[in-house]
Amino acid sequence: VFYLSKCVFWVNILYMENPEFLKQKYNNLHTSREVKSANRGEIFQRPNIQIQNYLDRLERIILDPKKEQKRIKAGDGSNRPRALSLLREMVMNEYVRPNKDKLAEGAAMVEERVARQMGIDMHYGEEQLEQRGEIAVKDLESSLDQWISYLSDLNEPYPMWFRYYTFRNILDLGEYDKDKQEFPKRTAGTNRLFPDIDRGALARIQDIIECSKDPAQLERFRTAQIATQTPEDQLLTAKKAKAFSNMSFAKQYAESIQESGEITPEMRAETKGKWIKYGKDSDPTALWASLQNKGTAWCTKGFATAETQLKGGDFYVYYTLDKTGKPKIPRIAIRMQEGNISEVRGVADSQQNLEGNMVDIADQKMSELPGKEKYQKISADMKKMTELAKKQEKGEQFTKEDLIFLYEINDSIEGFGYKKDPRVKEIRTKRNLEEDSPIIFECSPNQIAYKKEDLKPDTKAYIGEWTPEVLKLLPETCTHIYEEFPNKKVFLRTIETDQSIQSAENAERVLGEKGFKVYDTAKEILQKTPFSKEKKEYKLVSFSVGQLGFSNGALLKDIYKKAKELGLELCPAEVGPQLRLQYKDQSNGEYLRIALETINDSDGDPRVFSVIRDGDELWVSTGWGNPVDGWSGVDRFVFLRRK
Repeated sequence: VFYLSKCVFWVNILYMENPEFLKQKYNNLHTSREVKSANRGEIFQRPNIQIQNYLDRLERIILDPKKEQKRIKAGDGSNRPRALSLLREMVMNEYVRPNKDKLAEGAAMVEERVARQMGIDMHYGEEQLEQRGEIAVKDLESSLDQWISYLSDLNEPYPMWFRYYTFRNILDLGEYDKDKQEFPKRTAGTNRLFPDIDRGALARIQDIIECSKDPAQLERFRTAQIATQTPEDQLLTAKKAKAFSNMSFAKQYAESIQESGEITPEMRAETKGKWIKYGKDSDPTALWASLQNKGTAWCTKGFATAETQLKGGDFYVYYTLDKTGKPKIPRIAIRMQEGNISEVRGVADSQQNLEGNMVDIADQKMSELPGKEKYQKISADMKKMTELAKKQEKGEQFTKEDLIFLYEINDSIEGFGYKKDPRVKEIRTKRNLEEDSPIIFECSPNQIAYKKEDLKPDTKAYIGEWTPEVLKLLPETCTHIYEEFPNKKVFLRTIETDQSIQSAENAERVLGEKGFKVYDTAKEILQKTPFSKEKKEYKLVSFSVGQLGFSNGALLKDIYKKAKELGLELCPAEVGPQLRLQYKDQSNGEYLRIALETINDSDGDPRVFSVIRDGDELWVSTGWGNPVDGWSGVDRFVFLRRK
């Protein structure tokens, strides 16, 4: 036992992810409740070992590298590991939602003051304050969600200790103050959003902290600096690295952002340049050096990150000419992984979208590389966005096809960055929706209804509150239905059963052959699902629990009872897999539960089918089906329309 214990001790020492740094930053971290709960039954209880065990546990439950957890819908609409979804709710309840009243008062005070300066007498009443508070909470949640998504992304190259360190500190900071060049500390009720993500700055922080703890890493970093002719007084030393490590995260982040440099408008106008390939497993020095102080937000600016990414595959960078005529300004990055294109990033904004004048150059390069098929639609979409931006700038008329594309009527607009191309919002904001919508829907303005009272026999489009009562009033001519245009299209469709599935035995096989993912519990209840031998037609509609009259949520048995009272029916079980086969255009993050008579899984737990889109993956999953299970007001169910 003693020998094995020693082995465990040294294995832990060899593979630690820098717990010593966390121990020094947070003296009592190893005595905290969450760390102690991760160390029950451990032979060694040294602080560093305890912290490392905690980090290992965080990696299992937050990153879920083996995909062992059930995915559930988080408050932002995304599907995440259950533990991460619960963590998000805890964080929001701790740092955002309790401050709703203070947020509303603070926002109102600022807006009323601005209005007075403009000669407008404005005062928020109780109802307006309530609405303002809800808006402020939503903005802050969105601001914090970007960090939760980024730091829980298994594909990002950060070790767990750094993810923990970053998130713990971000919770206490407001957005960057450019005038003071600092991050203000958050106070309860502050209207400041959480900081933006600067991936390059984060990579720099990780580099220097690791250099402060590892002499070998410091030596490699200095060697890279010397190889790129860094001035003597700017070389990193053990003293400088230690001093940086001892600084607060707020100061580390602010300093690293200031070191990023910038790309001027003149630089952005230049398109002439050169592609440079950095081979798989090559020394990261040249790639790393070429990105320093060049204004990119790429995490590849970190030495450790560049090294990690080169281990995964080749890396291509397109450099445009600088003032001296040399290709030195990084504008496009293409990262390969397992022989295929894995990422394409630009420098248009902090989300790494491509600039409009770089799309053709990226497209040409991608055409030469394996895995290009995945990016063909993105390239086409970005070219179209560039075309529309030019039309808008020149004041030219948009065609019907232009508007259908801009408002994403038939398909979503995809970009190269982490978030949607900002030009989509910019162009839409400048347009008149009431003028555009009749062109899109091919009707006159008076054939568009915005509330149920406006519905007429010749109504062609409805944009407004969605309830079972509205469904009953819709005329046959109304084929365009939105809760909010263009972002919330109503789910209302008719499906016919796919005759390739006529038995439980071949259902899983057919779904797999057609590229759909199936959760284990879904596989279990598929085997108990009866399938039609003849073609059947199902008219389906979706409502949230709130739209059925339960804004604060309800039990499943009450949801089903109310739905029947409102003229809706439960679906046959086969609707779950059949809808999955045909609902290929499902929006990312959407989670629809099929209202059906529950089916027990192998553990005897009642389940219902769910259809989910998570990124590029379309899933058949399950949701809890116990009659006394509670569902929130935003949870959505698919029902059968009563004949």
